Amino acid sequence: MKYLVMVQGSQADYDAQSGKGSADSPAWDEKAMQAMFAHMGSINDDLSESGELVTGYGLRDPASGRAVSLDGEGRPVVSDGPYSETKELLAGFWILDCESLERVTEIAARVARCPQPAGAPEYPVLIRPVDGGLDD
Repeated sequence: MKYLVMVQGSQADYDAQSGKGSADSPAWDEKAMQAMFAHMGSINDDLSESGELVTGYGLRDPASGRAVSLDGEGRPVVSDGPYSETKELLAGFWILDCESLERVTEIAARVARCPQPAGAPEYPVLIRPVDGGLDD
């Protein structure tokens, strides 16, 4: 079965990873960034080798995003990020093809163990079963 595994973050977290810490998220140094990339790279390598990785991406910061909604007359209303009304946003994801929910839960627990600076916010790793798709 296919699963969507999601990691969360905020604009403050992206800023912290660029060295601009705040009360909500301490600044990351080069060593912390290298540890995070090594951890995630190892997971990606293992998932590729096991055949469970369908695809996965890290997302750019929310400030580079855009929200599109409709006004009362059905015309698009465009808002550039970051979005002050949202605290946590999707920071990255994998689509995995795993034999069971237990297996994808093991993978999510490994993702959750990603090293980060002391005091950095911790977010749950979210799992959602994928129901059909264009290639199914």
